[in-house]
Amino acid sequence: MAILSIDNLTKNYRSIRALDKVSFAVPPKTVFGILGPNGSGKTTLLGIVMDVLKPTSGSFKWAGEEITNELRKKIGTLLETPNFYHYLSGEENLKIAARIKGRGEADIPKVLQTVNLYERRKSKFSSYSLGMKQRLAIASTLLGDPDILVFDEPTNGLDPAGIAEIRELIKDLNRQGKTIIMASHILDEVEKVCTHVAIIQKGVLKTVGPVSELMSTSGGNIITNIMELSAADNQALKNILEQLEGLLSIAAVDNSIEITCSENVSAEKVNRYCFEKGIVLNQLNLKRKSLETRFLEITGTQSDR
Repeated sequence: MAILSIDNLTKNYRSIRALDKVSFAVPPKTVFGILGPNGSGKTTLLGIVMDVLKPTSGSFKWAGEEITNELRKKIGTLLETPNFYHYLSGEENLKIAARIKGRGEADIPKVLQTVNLYERRKSKFSSYSLGMKQRLAIASTLLGDPDILVFDEPTNGLDPAGIAEIRELIKDLNRQGKTIIMASHILDEVEKVCTHVAIIQKGVLKTVGPVSELMSTSGGNIITNIMELSAADNQALKNILEQLEGLLSIAAVDNSIEITCSENVSAEKVNRYCFEKGIVLNQLNLKRKSLETRFLEITGTQSDR
């Protein structure tokens, strides 16, 4: 059963449609990224499924259940920066968070160790770096040991070191069996962390599925292989490659030739084909599409803002 099922969610703000009939399901024990430019509707979507906002129409269920206050308490949520007290220690701030939640105070030592802040638990919050502050915020979501975590832009505003810390933390939490749903506009982070992704643009769901499948699919939903090749005579190489069965596109790139082929055309098959045609390759690299490439193919290059 899906951890979260969303069915035709729509949200209007007067004349603005923030979400337009969005439907998808989140499989259990995944890191599910909701990806889109700023203003695409990601935060609105998370606000609705956490019962902070009411949809104009449509519905959603958590593991087949309607959301209730009791169910909401079982989901670790970071939708905005918590209001921690700067003059209190990390440990003292978590005690306050646990009392507000009504559970989890006994978990404080464990969650501080999980986010690698146990040695700094007595330090004032004001002395923490941005990355440490964000890790403390994630620690607060872990109180009560929820199986589901929902994060809105968890690496927003962090430097590269802080982003790397949060990335590894999210991976570790997923390895522990937790399902993590995170909204982000940072394509590189989604590619490195998420197992599944839904791409939203201007409130419309553009595509959804495993990241691995998404990045091996072209705009026409054809699975492709992209290869970079070169030989002593690249023009002769290009001429024979143009006759290759399964070739979808070919282009000269710097000192090599880049080809896109259908799924059944392997690097081994291309190498053998060239050799049989009398050309010995001095380079053959199988390239992988980046999520950025796929994102631009799906959404176009225009900003939503």
